[in-house]
Amino acid sequence: MEQPNGERLSLLLWFRLARFYHQSNRLSNDNVGQFDLTISQFDLLVQTQANQPISQMDLAEKLLVTKGSITQMLAKLEQRNLIKREQEWRIKRISLTDEGEALMKEARPDQSAFQSSLFNPLTSDEQKQLNTLLKKLQKGIESQTN
Repeated sequence: MEQPNGERLSLLLWFRLARFYHQSNRLSNDNVGQFDLTISQFDLLVQTQANQPISQMDLAEKLLVTKGSITQMLAKLEQRNLIKREQEWRIKRISLTDEGEALMKEARPDQSAFQSSLFNPLTSDEQKQLNTLLKKLQKGIESQTN
């Protein structure tokens, strides 16, 4: 059965977004690999740095991962002395250690510059337009999940 043109275009857009996302993640993993991190670990460190001390539950929500996944990631980063977990009654609060802060001081600007370079093919106006369109798509998804 033939798809209507609008539906075919929507599917093509979804595939292009997914492909860009996956390629970007693969390249980002390669880039943060120089700091012996995965992109997931880097994201966890960025969120921790921006919100510390942050509860383990809030961190999992921000990263869109399960409780089990966050526990594994935190254990690996704790072994490397990049984060510390402190128990406050029933809540575990996560913060960066001095070593974690030092790593982020080096890794974050490097990864930001790398990530930014992926959008160099677009003009500044095109980047703003893409941002506006992606926000609109995000609001559409959020309205479907509420």
